[in-house]
Amino acid sequence: MKAVILVGGFGTRLRPLTVNTPKPMLPLVGTPFIEWMLTNLRDQGIDEAILCVQYLADRFRTALGDGSRLGMKVHIIEEPEPRGTAGAVKHVAHLLDDTTFVFNGDVMTDLDLQAMLAFHRSKKSQLTIALTPVEDPTAFGLVETTAEGRITRFLEKPKPEEVTTNMINAGTYIIEPHLFDDIPANQHYMFERGLFPSTLQKNHPMYGYASDAYWTDIGKPQTYLEVHHDIINGKVRFALPGNQIKPNLWVGSNVSIAADVAFHGPVVVCDGAQIAAGCVITGPTIIGAHTRIGAGSAVTASVIWQENHLGPDMVVSHSVIGHRNQIAAGVKIHNSTIISDDTVIAGDNAFDRGVRIWPGTQVAAQSISFS
Repeated sequence: MKAVILVGGFGTRLRPLTVNTPKPMLPLVGTPFIEWMLTNLRDQGIDEAILCVQYLADRFRTALGDGSRLGMKVHIIEEPEPRGTAGAVKHVAHLLDDTTFVFNGDVMTDLDLQAMLAFHRSKKSQLTIALTPVEDPTAFGLVETTAEGRITRFLEKPKPEEVTTNMINAGTYIIEPHLFDDIPANQHYMFERGLFPSTLQKNHPMYGYASDAYWTDIGKPQTYLEVHHDIINGKVRFALPGNQIKPNLWVGSNVSIAADVAFHGPVVVCDGAQIAAGCVITGPTIIGAHTRIGAGSAVTASVIWQENHLGPDMVVSHSVIGHRNQIAAGVKIHNSTIISDDTVIAGDNAFDRGVRIWPGTQVAAQSISFS
């Protein structure tokens, strides 16, 4: 069975992490998200995936190739310009001749796809949308259904007084191929404001598949951190790397950890990482491959990518550090700070309140502090 994955976005809300890395390739516990997604689809019976790409398209080609490494067939099709969610699918519709799954490429879910497909077929649906409950649906696309699941109305980002259900569009669809003919070619066209209301207006059988499966949008800094916390706390199916050497601690190969390092809560230390004496690592935290952490440093509830060199007596808390950064002794990084790639940060700096440091930035000593 085939799936289309929409991965053409610019990842603006996650910048500067997405300056060099497209959002679907951001690492989750050291594994690019798109690889986890493809493996999950393969394990649920999808053997061919079509990626609709645009931003940093070559990164997908380099990482995924033809998909054979992952045990499936992968096509990487570049849009000539941004065409919206439905327009991107129209661009690859010549490859789609049967019932097709479509996925937003920034949604992490362990939804049971075969159960959704069985529901779709049992209802003789032409278009089925996965639905998930949220506490506050005003920031999402609200979907109203009958008791049997037939969709009766869409409402994008409703006002509080307009809310009639907490079920929202979860970014996973099953679409019968004749509906691709209803998408205009070579123009920007959205599912949410185009094909979905059009299909409803034409009275085609259209259903919502409600599920309480894990679901989150990884497209914001806070949710990117939170999904790591959920993974490492076992809230979503995910094979953690390395070996579990004791409760709440997973360690990769060729790792060097000083004897007095203290670990609290769930922590993953990836291949080749080094943690010096006197460090305190408090989970949920991920230490990326070949990252070195200097003596006496403390890391709490943070995500650190590969090949960083963090000096002694640092503090990192509830923040994200990208690739290949050189950060000197005594630096403090707090409260949703994002350090991108290839920065050089001298000592006696303190980052707080969601500060974002762009790739290649050099920060002199005592340049940044918060009172």
